[in-house]
Amino acid sequence: MITIAVTAEREGEPRVAVSPETVKKLSALGCTVKVEAGAGASSRFADETLKAQGAVIAASAAEALGGADILLKVRRPTPEEVKALKPGAIVAAMLSPFDDRPGLDALAGSGAALMAMEFMPRISRAQSMDVLSSQANLAGYKAVIDAAAMFEQAMPMMMTAAGTVPAAKVFIMGVGVAGLQAIATARRLGAIVSATDVRPATKEQVASLGAKFVAVEDEEFKQAQTAAGYAKPMSAEYQKKQAELIASHIKTQDIVITTALIPGRPAPRLVTAAMVESMKPGAVIVDLAAERGGNCELTQPDKVIEHKGVSIAGPINLAGEVPVNASSLYAKNLLAFLETMIDKKEKALKVNWDDEIIKGTLVAKDGRIVHPSLQPQGA
Repeated sequence: MITIAVTAEREGEPRVAVSPETVKKLSALGCTVKVEAGAGASSRFADETLKAQGAVIAASAAEALGGADILLKVRRPTPEEVKALKPGAIVAAMLSPFDDRPGLDALAGSGAALMAMEFMPRISRAQSMDVLSSQANLAGYKAVIDAAAMFEQAMPMMMTAAGTVPAAKVFIMGVGVAGLQAIATARRLGAIVSATDVRPATKEQVASLGAKFVAVEDEEFKQAQTAAGYAKPMSAEYQKKQAELIASHIKTQDIVITTALIPGRPAPRLVTAAMVESMKPGAVIVDLAAERGGNCELTQPDKVIEHKGVSIAGPINLAGEVPVNASSLYAKNLLAFLETMIDKKEKALKVNWDDEIIKGTLVAKDGRIVHPSLQPQGA
């Protein structure tokens, strides 16, 4: 029998790592799912609902954790939580592996097998486990909804007997999963949408959603994508040309949503103070890269500020603001991941440590950090 523990997240994190649907499926795989009382409340998953699907509701975190084989979390657990598990237990969570290295080392020292869901390989077999995509999709949607509310004007063009209300102009910077959902949502609301990205493959995606693509399309642009599908850092010369083009475009926009993030690095600076000051009073910027320093020079994480009539929002957990959906999708990501480690016939834990998915996500094992991207440079 496999015992899975799920504890409540830290304050300010409304998501949870299981849903009624995944509790039922994990129970069918032979797992005992112990959930700390109230852990799902912020995602509208009542204890009674989880219990009805087979969960064991534990009165405390300590009771849920005691002797568990696996701990599922949204955010990085505390050392105390990990120490309460069986020796060598598996921890699957969004570990923010590039942040607070001493804290990560302390967790690794417990001997647990730490799995960072952010490191899920970008391969077709792992698409159903891709937490960055499932959460970014919701963040892109919520960014547009929030921006529309802050804008205090109508989004679609409206023709009335009293005159015409013009459509809002929305500019999306960065066309990953969040950016594509932002484009689609802004289009549904009737806005005139444009978008930019340094990856040439995104031009077609932008056009397919009915938006206009804005970029300097030179030779460097044509080579600007890594094998993993991320944007490559661009030369200073290209950045200057692109910045000039963007500066002239941003002046005319009502809403700008920035989504450019490269894992483990500070967010690229896309919007300068001068660009903000060129925008019309009442314009809105929503910066989805706020937690890594922001794409806008003036962004303040977790705050909405106003600069010369332009509102700039720096949300740090937009997916968490639609917690029912975010938790449901995240829990399905975790379920798909766990299914690769469970022998369905024997109903036992059988981890293939050579599996590409396991190797890709494994941050620490047997007391030490093992992931290549977290080793000292030159090691």
